[in-house]
Amino acid sequence: MSKDVAIFWPGDYRDKPNQWAVPQLREATRNLLKALRKLGRRPRLIEGFISRPDQAIRKLGPVTDPTIGLFVHWTYGPHTTDGVVGKDNPLLLASNFSGTWPGLVALLNTGACLASLGREFSRIWSSARDWTRDAAFMERLEEWCSSGRIPYREDELSYSAAVTPGAKRIADEVVAEIRKQRVLALMLGDTSMGMINGYFGTRLLNTIGFTEHKVDQAWIIHRMRSVSPRRVDDAFELVRSKGVAFHWREKGAEDFTEGATREQLRMYLAVLDLVGEFKADCVGWQYQLGLLPLLPPSDFCEGLLNSTCRPESNGDLIITSTEADQGNLVPMEIMKRLLKKKGLHQAVMFHDVRWGGLHGNRFLWVLLNSGSCGAYAFNHDPRTLKGVHSYRQPAGYFPIPGGTFAGESLPGEVTWARAYLKGGDGGELWMDVGRGESVKLPPKKRDAWWEGTTRQWPFMAGDLRCSQETVMAHYMSNHIAVAYGDIFGEMVAASQALGFKVRILAKR
Repeated sequence: MSKDVAIFWPGDYRDKPNQWAVPQLREATRNLLKALRKLGRRPRLIEGFISRPDQAIRKLGPVTDPTIGLFVHWTYGPHTTDGVVGKDNPLLLASNFSGTWPGLVALLNTGACLASLGREFSRIWSSARDWTRDAAFMERLEEWCSSGRIPYREDELSYSAAVTPGAKRIADEVVAEIRKQRVLALMLGDTSMGMINGYFGTRLLNTIGFTEHKVDQAWIIHRMRSVSPRRVDDAFELVRSKGVAFHWREKGAEDFTEGATREQLRMYLAVLDLVGEFKADCVGWQYQLGLLPLLPPSDFCEGLLNSTCRPESNGDLIITSTEADQGNLVPMEIMKRLLKKKGLHQAVMFHDVRWGGLHGNRFLWVLLNSGSCGAYAFNHDPRTLKGVHSYRQPAGYFPIPGGTFAGESLPGEVTWARAYLKGGDGGELWMDVGRGESVKLPPKKRDAWWEGTTRQWPFMAGDLRCSQETVMAHYMSNHIAVAYGDIFGEMVAASQALGFKVRILAKR
């Protein structure tokens, strides 16, 4: 393999998050340059952030040398993929293992995007201050420099699982209902922020008993005009009486007021009307970036939709996937139906695989996403919104003030899943399934992890029952669907029956 190595900085479309990440990016770049030179390579840096697809095409397209993308904050998949698809030069995605900015989230998203397009790549990461002193990192980097790929352990991956007769019966009943009446997903907009790995489209959705109806997000703005003030007043009184703690006018968030929450509730009611009009079963909501300069964040609305206790509730929640991610929307809807059939509460939480660390003798992930985590995670009581905190979404990402739907997830056994597309040329739909546990951390550690990521967002400390290495090396998404209770066997059986290829991530 060539001794010349090109390094590029994939970026966010928005300038401010890119600038926030510059100190960490420069430190990571120095580490990577030092490590490559120690291995006898000649690294060169492609100047500036790649913050648009056309820049990826122009800057990466002509590169034939082995290439490394460096991830320390959120970046969009096309800012890498559009410059490297159709090529076969060795490609490596590298990241500092840090929760400060969602660089690991971006690495996992971009890796999944590349896999969906059939583009070969490898992954590498380090949490060391000096990467050259991280023996595992240096060994892996040397392997990539020599062979163009990094193999990782696969002993925690399997492609079948024992399913009890009872679990199969429940799965068969849910699958029969889906085959009798296809699941309709109302898609508000299209894929968000470069998450091309999270869009399957009608051709693939129809093979698994789902379909979609796309509605331009401009409809939301129009429909909000017809939501009566009385409905907004009633919704406002309900969320307050049911226990939401609103952090209005706090220091640094003085523009977050009751008016912002009312506007979010107006948006919630407009979407509820659209769901009713089209008789949709579930919702994928893009929001970013299209509505970013026009409306408050959608997160409070999404949290309500994913809760049974909500304004104008019919007693069921409406599975809502933030960022229009069908890779979470599909397993969340299947899991909701399995939970109900098994007599468990129907809530399914949506999270980023944000960061993680050791607690005692096991590795826990900080599962943390700004939207689409319902209230049940924080209180285990379907009748209330207690435990929900609404903070102003960080102004650097969200210029129009609006609140989050946050809280600390309670401990308990969980089942997790993720659907993804693999292989290019139309590809195949896969479903990852695993067991896990939501863990209660000591307050001091909880706060350190929460404050070290994004404090305004919902938090879960999750044991995914497989190693950190397995997730980082093999997981095909930045997102994960998590439900309280054991529906592992039911989810495996239902996914297989619907036509997914199933992969189990678990310690042997």
